[in-house]
Amino acid sequence: MQRFGRGRLIASAMAVACALGGSAAFASQDAGAAASQTFVRVGSFSGAVLAARTAETDNDFDAAIAYYERALDFDRDNLAIQQSILLTLIARGHFDRALPYAEKLKTVPEVERFSRLALAVDAFRKKDHVAAENLLKLALASDLDRLIVGLMSGWANYGQGNAQFALDKLAELQGPEWYTLFKGYHRALIAEAAGMRDVAAAAYEETVANQAAGAAAPETYLRAAEGYARMLARAGSKAEALAVLDQADAFAANRPSIVMLRETIEAGGPVEPLIASTADGAAEALYNLGAALNRGGGESFVRLYLQYARALAPHLDGVLVQLGQVAELQNRPEEAIAFYEDVPAASPLKRIAELQLALNLSDLDRRDEAKTHLQALIEQDPDDMRAYLALGSVHAAKEEYRDAATVYDRALQRIDEPTRADWNLFYQRGIAYERLKEWEKAEPNFRKALELFPDQPQVLNYLGYSWVDMGMNLEEGLDLIRRAVELRPNDGYIVDSLGWAYYRLGRFEEAVTELERAVSLKPDDAVLNDHLGDAYWRVGRRLEATFQWAHARDLEPDATVLASVQRKLVEGLPAAEAPLREEQKAEIPQVVMPQAAAPKPVPAAEPARFVVQPGQSLWSIAVEKLGDGERFREILRLNPSLRGRADAIRPGQELVLPTP
Repeated sequence: MQRFGRGRLIASAMAVACALGGSAAFASQDAGAAASQTFVRVGSFSGAVLAARTAETDNDFDAAIAYYERALDFDRDNLAIQQSILLTLIARGHFDRALPYAEKLKTVPEVERFSRLALAVDAFRKKDHVAAENLLKLALASDLDRLIVGLMSGWANYGQGNAQFALDKLAELQGPEWYTLFKGYHRALIAEAAGMRDVAAAAYEETVANQAAGAAAPETYLRAAEGYARMLARAGSKAEALAVLDQADAFAANRPSIVMLRETIEAGGPVEPLIASTADGAAEALYNLGAALNRGGGESFVRLYLQYARALAPHLDGVLVQLGQVAELQNRPEEAIAFYEDVPAASPLKRIAELQLALNLSDLDRRDEAKTHLQALIEQDPDDMRAYLALGSVHAAKEEYRDAATVYDRALQRIDEPTRADWNLFYQRGIAYERLKEWEKAEPNFRKALELFPDQPQVLNYLGYSWVDMGMNLEEGLDLIRRAVELRPNDGYIVDSLGWAYYRLGRFEEAVTELERAVSLKPDDAVLNDHLGDAYWRVGRRLEATFQWAHARDLEPDATVLASVQRKLVEGLPAAEAPLREEQKAEIPQVVMPQAAAPKPVPAAEPARFVVQPGQSLWSIAVEKLGDGERFREILRLNPSLRGRADAIRPGQELVLPTP
C-alpha cells in the first residue's frame, strides 16, 4: 500500500512542477538567537563541530547554528565554520544575522559566490545599485554563478539608469544553451521596465516560442508567458494577450496564475506588471533559478537561492510555495505549514498552499484538523477535485479506505464527462477498493484511469502488479509493469515492482537483476532492501541476503517489515513454494510496498574520480564532465561526505563521478 499510496498533492494539482513554498524561514531573528541557547552545551571545538554537522544533516538548522556559534567560541577566526554559519543562517532565513559573516567572507574565493551574493541582495534592498554591481563581481564563478550575477547585474545597471547597457550585457553573456531562456526573459523584463516596449515584445516573443528550453525550466517559461500577456493586456491588446495565455495552457494546463490572469483580462480588470522594482527583478532571477533546480534532489542548495529571493521579495508567492516544498522534502512539516500560511490571501497559489498545508497537518498526525480544513475547502469550491484528492489521501493514510472511497465517489458525482485530468480520481478510488479487498470494484477504476491516461506509469504499475500478485492475467500484468519501467526507468519503486513480480513468479535470477537495480536507485528504502534479500536467498546468495535484511532492519521500517526481517535474520526463508500460475488467486498475502517518491538517477557501476578545481561548482562539474548540469544530484548521491549539500565542495577535494 505504501508504494502505491498518495503522492503529494502538487503532482495531482498542477500539470508541471509549477510552484511550492513557505514562510517561517524569516522568523524573528531574536527568536532564532534565543532558541540557540536551549541546546546541549559542548566543551570542545571538535564536539561542537560534530554536533553542528549532525544537526545540519538532520535539517535541524536552529541546532546547527547554535553549535556552529559554540565552535566559534573556541576558534573565532575559523573561516570554514564562519562559512557554515553563513550558509545555515541563510538557509534558515535569518538573513540579517548572516550579513556580518558575509562581510567577513566577501574576499574568500571559495565562498564569495554566497557571501558577496548576500551582500548584493542587501544592496538591492537599500537601492544601492552601484554597490550591488560591484559585489556581483566574482573571482571564481561556475556557469550557474555567471548566470546569476549576469542577470542580477543587469538589474543593477538598470537601477543606475543604464537600461540599454544592461540589455547589451545580457545579450553578450556567454554560457551553456540553458542560459537562453533566462537571458531572454530578463531582457524582456528590463526592456519593459524601461519603457522599451518593442524590444520587450521581441524578447518575450522569442522566449515564449522556445518551449524546448521551457521544458528544462517550466516555472520560468510560464512566468515569461504571464509577463508577456500582462504587458500586452496593459497595452490594450486583449486578443494577443489571451493568445499568449493559450500558449501557456498548451504547455501546462490549469496553472492557477494563468487561470486568474485570463479571468482578469477577459473581465477587463486592471493588470499589473510582474516586476515593480529592481529588487523585484533581482528576486525574480533568484526565484527562477531556484525553481529550475528544485526538481528532485539538492534541496539544501535550492533552499539558499530561494531564501536570497525571499530576502528581496518576502511575499513572492512562488518562492513561498517552493520553500514549502523544500521543507516537506526535508521532513520539516511545521516549517512548511508556516510557509504556506504566509502565501498572500489574494495569490492564485493560495488554494494550492491551503491544500498542502492540510497534508502537512496530516503528516504531523493532526488529522482531524486536516480533515476539517479540507472539508472547508471543498465547501468553498465543490468542483475543485484537488481538495477531494487531498481529503481522500488523509483518510487513506490512516487506512480509512471506506471513507476515502466515499470521498472519491463524491468527487466523481460532480463530473459529467471525465477527461484525462480526472484519471487520478479513478486511480485513487481503485486503490481504496483494492485495499478493502473489493477487486470487482477496484479493477474497473484502474481500467478507467488507463482509458483516460493510457500510459500513466503509476496506474500501469499498480494494475499490473495486482494481477501478478493475484495470479491472474500474468503475462498482461508483466507487460504493464514493463511498460511502466520503460516510462519511468529511474523510479526505484516501479523497478522494484518488476523485480518482485518476477520473484512471485519464481523467476528468481531475473528478480535479482531488477531488484539490484531498484536498490541502486533507492538505497535507503527498507522494503526494497528486504525484497532484494529475499531474492538473494532464493538464488543461494545467503550471506548477501542476510546483509540486505540487516540493512533493511537498520533503516527503521514499519513494525510489519521489521518483524519480518528480524525473523528472516534468525530463520532464513522457508522452502520456495510453487511459482504462481494463471488464476491462482486465493489466499495470496498482500505485500507491504514502499511509499512512492521522485525518481532518482542510477549510480554508476564503475565511478570515475575527479579533483575539484578553484571556481567550480557541482553544477559546472556536471556540465563539464557529464554534459548536463541537472546531474549534479547524482554526484551528491555518490559522495556522502557532501551531506546532500552542493555548496560543500572545496578546491582539491576528490569526488566520485557517475559515468557520462
